Amino acid sequence: MKSFALVRLGLLTLAGIFVGGIIHVAVVLGVPAQVPDLAYERIGRFGADEGFVRLPPVAAGSETLAMLDSAMSHAACRYQLETGPIRLEANIPAPFWSFALFNRRGETIYSFNDRTSGTGRLTMLVLTSDQLSRLREQPPENLEDMIVIETEADEGFALLRAFVPDSLRREAIETSLDKAVCEKL
Repeated sequence: MKSFALVRLGLLTLAGIFVGGIIHVAVVLGVPAQVPDLAYERIGRFGADEGFVRLPPVAAGSETLAMLDSAMSHAACRYQLETGPIRLEANIPAPFWSFALFNRRGETIYSFNDRTSGTGRLTMLVLTSDQLSRLREQPPENLEDMIVIETEADEGFALLRAFVPDSLRREAIETSLDKAVCEKL
């Protein structure tokens, strides 16, 4: 009788672990669908697509996007490549700036900073494989000065971050972010 109870308890334990595992996998796979909005949608609330929009200063509890640094000023640009390549340009007088391209889901496509840019300027062209093929037939004059990023993601956003070392330089850095270009080629 005792061994039957132990076998039964063991089987119930295994069944509980099995059901718990199934529930765990279902929850993990279902979480992305439950996220109310992505960074792509949040950025859209601050301005029109295809133009850099300066994001509000980072404050605890009211971050525009996750993982933004309060010592930086930020500008973002949403884009869609269906109608053509996007040209990105900026000249930021900050002691450090960084730039990243993300797809619509927020996954990084490409990133670099002022030290790896070569010139200290952001000059980039973002396009699809088909657009790159067409561009090779009639390249723009300054193509050799641009970083060319080929992507399969038709929609995404660019995030430009500039370190603000003190309040004296804040205005110049934020003005340069306001002047950053994100437009159709």
